[in-house]
Amino acid sequence: MGKKIFSGVQPTGNLHLGNYLGAIKNFVELNNVPTNECIFCVVDLHAITVKQDPKELKKNIRETVATFVASGIDPKKSIIFNQSGVAAHSEVAWILSCVARMGWLNRMTQFKEKAGKDKEKASIGLYSYPVLMAADILLYDATHVPVGDDQKQHLELCRDIAQKFNNDFGVEDFLKVPEPLIQKEFSRIMSLKDGSKKMSKSEISDLSRINLTDNEDQIINKIKKAKTDPLPMPKNIKDLEGRLEAQNLLGIFASLNNSTLESSTEKFAGKNFSEFKHELSELIVNKIIPISEEIKKLLNDYSHLDSILLDGVEKASKIASKKIKNIKEIVGF
Repeated sequence: MGKKIFSGVQPTGNLHLGNYLGAIKNFVELNNVPTNECIFCVVDLHAITVKQDPKELKKNIRETVATFVASGIDPKKSIIFNQSGVAAHSEVAWILSCVARMGWLNRMTQFKEKAGKDKEKASIGLYSYPVLMAADILLYDATHVPVGDDQKQHLELCRDIAQKFNNDFGVEDFLKVPEPLIQKEFSRIMSLKDGSKKMSKSEISDLSRINLTDNEDQIINKIKKAKTDPLPMPKNIKDLEGRLEAQNLLGIFASLNNSTLESSTEKFAGKNFSEFKHELSELIVNKIIPISEEIKKLLNDYSHLDSILLDGVEKASKIASKKIKNIKEIVGF
């Protein structure tokens, strides 16, 4: 039996190799399983938990759709839509926020990380965003949700909210309790400048990441300048321990090559870093440049991207409207 999969990507613009290997590549594989029902959402409501430039946000929403399609997600097989287009997400988030408990949200480590020391100035949306995430998932009876390490806690909260709603209203199994789909390897791609930090678009140096819109020269230059250590290439997995930068670069190679970290490490044992970096650059160029070119092509046709979203909103609304009708009846509206 196939899985019902829901996942969302924030339209933050300038998606990079970390986003591709940590999430989008996995989405493409899930989309290609004929028995899976996949819903991929551009979570624009989540994006406004921090201040956004409205023009940039609109552009970034389209860019995220273009990246999905350019990477190989077929809008005919999967539903691709933007969250704000389906009003049920906001409505159900409110209902579920009356079920969720403050103590549960206070335990969310991501809020503490994002709000920093001055959490009094953080928006309420940033604090309660895991409840909206639960609404996103539960509206579609998703059985599985692909999550990285940083979202595991939010999915646990989603499961708790579903169980409490079902118990509070005596409706066993009405809100389906989803299972996590955890990518065991390569879910976290690190900065090319510092192997202890996640690859991020917010890092000042552009040399810290490979953007999905980079050209061949930029990719080659960034890999050439990527941080390594003075030791020779590791001989085996055990030799990789504590060598964060080498581990990250070999992880990128293995993921793009659909091989294991172990076999990739053995492939380059005894070679020097410059030789490895040359092969890594070639592999990234071969995999990423076609995606990059397709993104640019799609971004020249906003009407096509908007029609994908409109079609997706229509399909998602059909599913969501049935669920919210039942939720309202159960609650007593």
